[in-house]
Amino acid sequence: MQGRLDFSSYIASEQQIVREVAVEKGEDSDGEEAKETTLAPESAKKKTRKVSTAVFRGSDGNRLDNNVVASIQQFQATKRTGNIDVWWLYDDGGLTLLLPHIIKTRKQFKDCKIRVFSLANKASQLDLETRNLASMLSRFRIGYADVTAVPDVTKKADAATKAEFDAMIAGVGISEEELQSEREKTNRHLRLTEMLRQYSKESELIVMTLPLPRRGHTSPALYTAWLDIMTKDMPPTLLLRGNQQSVLTFYS
Repeated sequence: MQGRLDFSSYIASEQQIVREVAVEKGEDSDGEEAKETTLAPESAKKKTRKVSTAVFRGSDGNRLDNNVVASIQQFQATKRTGNIDVWWLYDDGGLTLLLPHIIKTRKQFKDCKIRVFSLANKASQLDLETRNLASMLSRFRIGYADVTAVPDVTKKADAATKAEFDAMIAGVGISEEELQSEREKTNRHLRLTEMLRQYSKESELIVMTLPLPRRGHTSPALYTAWLDIMTKDMPPTLLLRGNQQSVLTFYS
């Protein structure tokens, strides 16, 4: 996540300041009940709504830096206009595709564009796999702006990415034996990391199929390290996986 999520070391106190503002014509009050002012003449009555603003202060009593406050309040943006990137890595019944479609129906994301990425089995069949995925999305009535089949997920990850991962897991108790036995899966997740950074670094939201570890084989430390490297310094990322039961219907 960009800037990470733990701001507990920054915030010493939080104060909520509530004020009333006028509701402009056609403005949505986001569910808060608007009321008419009664101090003005009948012809000049205006609806108002209450707006709450948080003021965060550090241990020195001063307001936090604007960049820190922006990171804290990043999920409160009333309107987003970028991309929702869907990384559909495995067929999980369609949940990874359905949730972004539902999210886009909300006011905050309604102006975003959905881009769908999948992993290509063969680099020589990129066009065919892209067309097949686009056709499937159309049958499921999932709106999209772009579809991309990404090749070379089994290609060896860059040395810099490998070094970053090695530094991340240093001292967490992952044995060399496990790293060797899981080296192919580790390389796959490092390649996914590189692809995510290449295509989705500036997205508003990333929705990605949650990889599953091998029960009794992959340690929790290594599994969470895979997830950490893929989401490190990235936009808000939602990892989810269905139970293989179809949640989508399509026209025959």
